[in-house]
Amino acid sequence: MTDIPYFTDSGGEGIPLVLLHGFAATGACWKPIAPQLAHKARVLVFDLPGHGKSAHLPVGGGTRAMADAVLATLSSLGVNKAHFCGHSMGGAVSCLAALAKPQCVASLTLLAPGAFGREINSRLLRRLAAASSRDAVLPLLEQFYGWATPVPEAAIDAVVADRQRAGANEILAAIAERILDGEHQKVLPFERIAELGIPVKVIWGTQDRVTPTRQAHKLPGIFGTHVFENTGHALIDEIPAAIIRLIEENMR
Repeated sequence: MTDIPYFTDSGGEGIPLVLLHGFAATGACWKPIAPQLAHKARVLVFDLPGHGKSAHLPVGGGTRAMADAVLATLSSLGVNKAHFCGHSMGGAVSCLAALAKPQCVASLTLLAPGAFGREINSRLLRRLAAASSRDAVLPLLEQFYGWATPVPEAAIDAVVADRQRAGANEILAAIAERILDGEHQKVLPFERIAELGIPVKVIWGTQDRVTPTRQAHKLPGIFGTHVFENTGHALIDEIPAAIIRLIEENMR
């Protein structure tokens, strides 16, 4: 189906794990942890609409439409329930999927999720959407990592390669404006999510320069909150072993 986003499927039995990337990334960002997770679960890794191999899909519906697209894909696969793990924008998409169809979501593991507070580095997102060359991309990506953590070459190469597709910058700019509310971002209804009865883990780094760590401080008490020192927004690259452990704990 042409309206289904691109995804990879590791195969396997049991309740699958859905991995959703952040803004201006692709499913390739999960490479540091997806193979290890696939040893214990069926792992479905998506390119969300407007990103990577799903760039052809419309983005006018923003993150809510992305959630609907993921849920529709699961339905087409005959998957009635899945664990969700989302990074940044993918965290917001995961939450919207849970709000839309809570019976389809077994757990939520949210890595520096978007829409958890009004504050966001809006200038960084807009500049990343407009960047194409390696020289332009590198200083922007550096702000996604902890202060002492170098940006992996693979991360730089992936972003630069993705920008070569036709209309990439314009599509990402449109998505950025759907996420943002002027210089801020829209906020999810936390209490409604807490009332769904779904296990929720929220993971943040103290050196996050995209969405401030303090957004993790006043969440519903039922959420499990994990804050890591000397860690930025790029949690998958920076603390992969811890992320694997916390995802697997949430899937039990």
